[in-house]
Amino acid sequence: MKSTTRRGEALASRNAQLRQLIASTAARLMAQDGIDDYTLAKRKAARQLGVPTTDALPNNAEVEAELRTYQSLYQEEEQRQRIHELRQKACEMMAIMPAFHPYLTGSVLDGTAGRYAEVDVLLYPDSAKEVEIFLLNRNIPFTHETPRHDRVDAVLQVDMEGDPVNLVIYPPQDERTTYRSRDGRLRERARLEAVQALLTLEATP
Repeated sequence: MKSTTRRGEALASRNAQLRQLIASTAARLMAQDGIDDYTLAKRKAARQLGVPTTDALPNNAEVEAELRTYQSLYQEEEQRQRIHELRQKACEMMAIMPAFHPYLTGSVLDGTAGRYAEVDVLLYPDSAKEVEIFLLNRNIPFTHETPRHDRVDAVLQVDMEGDPVNLVIYPPQDERTTYRSRDGRLRERARLEAVQALLTLEATP
């Protein structure tokens, strides 16, 4: 019985160490290579380490914790400037689209955006065509991108001085919906006023 217990404890310890190693490797890949998909980063990390993608994979929260640690240790000043710059661009876009109920979400909002991060702005118009006409009337070029979720009506990508801003268009009734990530965590979103408050806070000495 004791032998079985020791083997179980050893396996649990090994799995915990493996999860931490995969999480830290995935975080480094996200920070350095601009990967913004947690699942993809974890799978690439597992392959890089020669580990099968099994139950030893960490959850998104574990990877995010490692990502924040990596960024604070190796990219602190760069990270601070990058987040501020992307939030400013998000505000610029949101400020001209109040009729579509814009919200900032994703890594630019939560502060984990890396060097190659894209800005995600959620919109809730009556139809995606309204947003297209709005952009066309203002001579703002855009491209159609593939939606990441079934509930999304369309994704229009606008280039803002080299930084992609994704206008993620949902049905208007979905504005009252609470979004969660694949691991069940609440997906935060913020209106223009809240993002402006973040920028003001960042500028405070």
